Amino acid sequence: MAGLSFCGNNVTKNAYSVDTGMLNNGCFVDALNLVPHVFLLFITFPILFIGWGSQSSKVQIHHNTWLHFPGHNLRWILTFTLLFVHVCEIAEGIVSNKQMDTNHLHLFMPAFMGFIAATTSVVYYHNIETSNFPKLLLALFIYWVLAFITKSIKLWKFAEYGVGVLHLRFCITALLVVLYGLLMAVEINVIRVRRYVFFANPQKVKPPEDLQDLGVRFLQPFVNLLSKATYWWMNPLIIGAHKRPIELKKIGKLPIAMRALTNYLKLKDAYEDQRKAPSIWRSMYRAFGRPILLSSTFRYLADLLGFAGPLCIYGIVEHLNKKPVPYFEVYFMSSNELLQNTSVLAVLLFLALVLQRTFLQASYYVTIETGINLRGALLAMIYNKILRLSTSNMSMGEMTLGQINNLVAIETNQLMWFLFLCPNLWAMPVQIVMGVILLYYLLGTSALIGASVIVLLAPVQYLIATKLADTQKSTLDQSTERLKKTTEILKGIKLLKLYAWENIFCDSVEDTRGKELTSLRTFALYTSMSIFMNAAIPIAAVLVTFVSHALINKSKPSSSEAFAALALFHILVTPLFLLSTVVRFAVKAMVSVFLSLYSVFLSLYSVFIPLYSVFLSLYSVFLSLYSVFLSLYSVFLSLYSVFLSLYSVFLSLYSVFLSCVWSPGQLTMIVGQVGCGKSSLLLAMLGEMQTLSGKVYWSNKNRYSVGYATQKSWLLNATVEDNITFGSPFNKQRYKTVIDACSLQPDVDLLPFGDQTEIGERGINLSGGQRQRICVARALYQNTNIVFLDDPFSALDIHLSDHLMQEGILKFLQDDKRTVVLVTHKLQYLIHADWIIAMKDGSVLREGTLKDIQTHDVELYEHWKTLMNRQDQELEKIDNCQTALERKTLRRAFYSREAKNQVDDDEEEEEEEEEEDDNMSTTTSRRSKIPWRVCWQYLSSGGFLMVFLMVFSKLLKHSVMVAIDYWLVSLTPTMCLCGVLCVFIILCGAGIALCLITSLTVEFLGLSAATNLHHNLLNKIIHAPIRFFDVTPLGQILNRFSADTNIIDQHIPPTLESLTRSTLLCLSAIGVIAFVTPSFLIALIPLAVSFYFIQKYFRVASKDLQDLDDSTQLPLLCHFSETAEGLTTIRAFRHESRFKQKMLELTDTNNTAYLFLSAANRWLEVRTDYLGAVIVLTAAVASIWSSGKNLPSSMVGLGLTYALTVTNYLNWVVRNLADLEVQMAAVKKVNSFLSTESENYEGSMDTTQVPEDWPQHGEIKIQDLCVRYDPLLKPVLKHVNAYINPGQKVGICGRTGSGKSSLSLAFFNMVDVFEGRIIIDGIDICKLPLQTLRSRLSIILQDPVLFSGSIRFNLDPERTCTDDRLWEALEIAQLKNMVKALSGGLDAVVTEGGENFSVGQRQLFCLARAFVRKSSILIMDEATASIDMATENVLQKVVMTAFADRTVVTIAHRVHTILEADLVIVMKRGNILEIDKPETLLENEDGMFASFVRADM
Repeated sequence: MAGLSFCGNNVTKNAYSVDTGMLNNGCFVDALNLVPHVFLLFITFPILFIGWGSQSSKVQIHHNTWLHFPGHNLRWILTFTLLFVHVCEIAEGIVSNKQMDTNHLHLFMPAFMGFIAATTSVVYYHNIETSNFPKLLLALFIYWVLAFITKSIKLWKFAEYGVGVLHLRFCITALLVVLYGLLMAVEINVIRVRRYVFFANPQKVKPPEDLQDLGVRFLQPFVNLLSKATYWWMNPLIIGAHKRPIELKKIGKLPIAMRALTNYLKLKDAYEDQRKAPSIWRSMYRAFGRPILLSSTFRYLADLLGFAGPLCIYGIVEHLNKKPVPYFEVYFMSSNELLQNTSVLAVLLFLALVLQRTFLQASYYVTIETGINLRGALLAMIYNKILRLSTSNMSMGEMTLGQINNLVAIETNQLMWFLFLCPNLWAMPVQIVMGVILLYYLLGTSALIGASVIVLLAPVQYLIATKLADTQKSTLDQSTERLKKTTEILKGIKLLKLYAWENIFCDSVEDTRGKELTSLRTFALYTSMSIFMNAAIPIAAVLVTFVSHALINKSKPSSSEAFAALALFHILVTPLFLLSTVVRFAVKAMVSVFLSLYSVFLSLYSVFIPLYSVFLSLYSVFLSLYSVFLSLYSVFLSLYSVFLSLYSVFLSLYSVFLSCVWSPGQLTMIVGQVGCGKSSLLLAMLGEMQTLSGKVYWSNKNRYSVGYATQKSWLLNATVEDNITFGSPFNKQRYKTVIDACSLQPDVDLLPFGDQTEIGERGINLSGGQRQRICVARALYQNTNIVFLDDPFSALDIHLSDHLMQEGILKFLQDDKRTVVLVTHKLQYLIHADWIIAMKDGSVLREGTLKDIQTHDVELYEHWKTLMNRQDQELEKIDNCQTALERKTLRRAFYSREAKNQVDDDEEEEEEEEEEDDNMSTTTSRRSKIPWRVCWQYLSSGGFLMVFLMVFSKLLKHSVMVAIDYWLVSLTPTMCLCGVLCVFIILCGAGIALCLITSLTVEFLGLSAATNLHHNLLNKIIHAPIRFFDVTPLGQILNRFSADTNIIDQHIPPTLESLTRSTLLCLSAIGVIAFVTPSFLIALIPLAVSFYFIQKYFRVASKDLQDLDDSTQLPLLCHFSETAEGLTTIRAFRHESRFKQKMLELTDTNNTAYLFLSAANRWLEVRTDYLGAVIVLTAAVASIWSSGKNLPSSMVGLGLTYALTVTNYLNWVVRNLADLEVQMAAVKKVNSFLSTESENYEGSMDTTQVPEDWPQHGEIKIQDLCVRYDPLLKPVLKHVNAYINPGQKVGICGRTGSGKSSLSLAFFNMVDVFEGRIIIDGIDICKLPLQTLRSRLSIILQDPVLFSGSIRFNLDPERTCTDDRLWEALEIAQLKNMVKALSGGLDAVVTEGGENFSVGQRQLFCLARAFVRKSSILIMDEATASIDMATENVLQKVVMTAFADRTVVTIAHRVHTILEADLVIVMKRGNILEIDKPETLLENEDGMFASFVRADM
């Protein structure tokens, strides 16, 4: 076995001789170095494998990650350094051994054992630390001491024999001595601090609070360094997501140090610690500066290590075929020689890549974590400020809801991203300078010429980026306008269909969409240019460099120089491209964020900003006595002006002098005209107004919580129960009493989940009355001594008001002996008041009991009596129709939605049955499947020509890119330089041109797809049957036109471009490597399998975490806006701390989701980067092995240059794939709407067969009519028969749900007529084209619908009528004078929904619109339900005169409106119960019509 002898087998000298002393034999010294390593392995292996069972810690820790030994991180860093030095020692030993005649195992065997021992030491240490048994660390201490001694002996002997720093082995040994010494010191420190050995009393330690909390799952701060660097602790979560979706419970809570409250206190302390001129910048630096510096350090290290790639390629290609010469008996090599060894360079390249990527990901993670911590602190700061905002700040528009949402959603996120980009700001210039220096070193002047191309083109990139931002803004404006029009269409869809105006409004949206698409085209063009510049600049730089090199040096660069330069250019392009963007973004962030956040910081403790000027004036006190008086005078002047302005704004309660004392249990009523200051008085008592003089005295020094119901009802985004209990303990009996007192039980019964149904902004939309009753219930339920009710009856009808007064206020509150202050306009309740305050113009007109006022102010009392009589008359007419209407609306909404859900559930069940049994494996495969079908639908929407162009140009471009590099490789000195340059220039030109073509084709493919998808969606939705709008929530449809369309317009094209580019780059790189060294393909199989599983697991987890991030952001934004809206209520109830706590919880939840998403991205990138490094190592090793088989060194350079690009682009393939998968969900949602069935617009009759003046008479025959809303639902009309003569006035009445409205819709063929028919003037309406039928009839709906535009557009959108006709219609509707008074007359502006007109005026406009149409049939569907008595009388009069010769069918809400009709139809449950003249029906006293009339009188 001579070939494997430890000390070599040299014949001339006995290697084992110890004649000159044992320590003078180098081989013996090396053998001595083996002893510590063998000792450690011998001691630790039994402990590691057998375990220590009962000896482990008795402290219960949830996570096995408690790192509590001092010097933990330093130990890991030293151990990793030790491992790296051992690798160098092994490499040096192997290379030296190759120079010897026989094998000398002692040159590398101890180093190899040292590597294994170092690895074992860190594994052993980790296990001991996490199981908390420090005594076993003694073995490590002994190992470090022995290793230090043996290495020191070796170093001493080297020095003795004259081996010095010029020899690599001496340097390595010296480094090892230092490292072992440091590790020994770390071990001594652990003994010193923990006292686990040599001390009588060992120190007892307790795990941190976070690790004792079962809920904390974010372990990055607690795991060891290796797990931190590789995100190993994320494995269970990411792999588990494949089996079961990640939920909020699974990601748990944040560690204490990362919570919003902790960071808020940190930032606040940093701000307060600055005595002189506190600065936001300085406080942020003090609170969060250290991690940013750490991140920047990591970034610098990563960027410097990035240059190792090109340098290693240069070394490998340069030294591939050179053989070194031996010159010692036992060979000692210099450092320079080692770095000329290609195998060593290959390993160094691999290690440099692994380290570079680890540092880069660490830098990213630290900045993101710091950004999130800062965002949490800022959100808490903003929320504290909101809670202290005065009512004036909100009411005077100093701070609007929009501003608050902007601060929370945009500004804080921008600041977070600014922090993320911070390290780039100072790392990129260094990277650029280093790159240029290295290029100059390789290629000389020509490199500077090439680099200047990149520098010169950087401003162009900056300009493009600026244009992109501007274009995006204009696109957003057009998009907002389109969305506004779409919303109007969807809200008024019923009217559009009934009037056959769908196409007119559809064209209007298409016009706006056209403008938006023009902006999008510009946006696509600039995006293409940006992508083109990024891809073309390296080609242009390489072209200029190599052409100038050829012209200056009259020769081509060597292969090693060429490929190192290529790799350097690829490194340089990224920072140059990003630098302009980063600078622009940084400036934007600094300007916008700090201007908007400055006030938040400045007024941490202030409620009213004017106080700031007082502080300024007080500062001048110290200057001189004279200036004191002056400044005080100016302060008084400014305060005086403030008071004057407040007088006008706050209805100024300066003359309210309340000298009365309200005793417990007293009911005080405040009455007065609108705007006399009733609500302001309540707010002043609650401390919500600025008090100019006087004081409010409470029974206690500080007031306790007050039950307060505001005039404008305010609800939380929570369940009905949560809204009523409002944080108080749940008491079933009390809760039921309050619900009954506020008549809420019937409403609660209608809700799908009873009182557990979520209401508010994101929940079910309740009516005004229902919302107000819940607010009153909240005030009643709270166990407060005082209750303030601000006009609680305003949205309630007489029956509900009486019930609330009797049961709620007089019984429930008075029985509890609670003091009640009630603001009201219902004067009939004054008889119940213990004390009355009458107000006028901000002052008290009269106060006392009703008897006092009757005695002392007869005039006021008589005025009240007149008002009470008038109120009673109106209320008798209105009856309880309002509440019935509210409940009917609610019932309809749920009936429709339940039916829709039922249909959806059926469809889902069918789908599930079609698939295999829905077990875990099918769920898993479905979750990890890429939606190829949806992708294909998207691409086909863009057009097959564009798809072909994109694929073809992409493939051609990447082929040309490979051809350029291959041409550089294949050049030989014998080739003609001129011909070489011509071909090179042509190839580079073709590459640049193809870069432009590919970037344009992808963007315009996306644009084409977006155009077609939106056009098809709009047409499908607008022509869908009315039933579709009943069962599909408006928000859901709008989402397709807003968020989903935005994703299709702007997000999918760049993702698609990036995905195809990075995929083709990786594939072309692997192709080139395989072409250069076919043996690489063997190693590719396990690498491909690893990559497949990494991307498969990541995509599923990423999607879940993205959803969690989105779903946790919305509640946070809603909480901010609902707090701002309900400030007075929150402060009245003294619930600030509860709301603050909820905000902190919501912020932490959102931050947890975002941090996990960020950690998941790092998890992926670390793995793909390491995979890329393995590809580089494999390619390098394969190239070196193949170099002996006549493989040119230039081809090796080509393979390695391409291998380096794989590292950069591998994670982008997965990230883009995951993004595309999420974005394709938008296409899927849009496609699901495209499958909606449209109404049958054609009909069986041709339009030419219908007379132009049809219907000329207005005769209607209803024969055996059966109608349903959907084939799956029961009929709503059953075998209805009726005959209506031309010109007859017909009234239809019946209870809610009797089928009245369904009959009116049947006239327009809006519902499914499955049996029977309606014949109008001899034509069966079901045979007519829908456009023809609906354009010939007129209808006035219950809810008046007006569209934004002009009055002319609202009366006649088809533009077919003359002005005279329009004025005539307005005169008939008694609106002519009002419209004439408006600026613009017929062209006067109508705002969205007609909000600039009253409800009555809107209904009269609808009447004018019906008259304009000149149809012989008019349907009025409960047209007077939502208008006042005066407007109703006008409407009835007009119908009787202007429509005297037309057939009018009125669906009556109030029966007295149809007493004048020629014919009355009474309906019940879809059947006609009574039909005759009203007089005849009234004669039958037992009949239903007669009972309706009696009830209505």
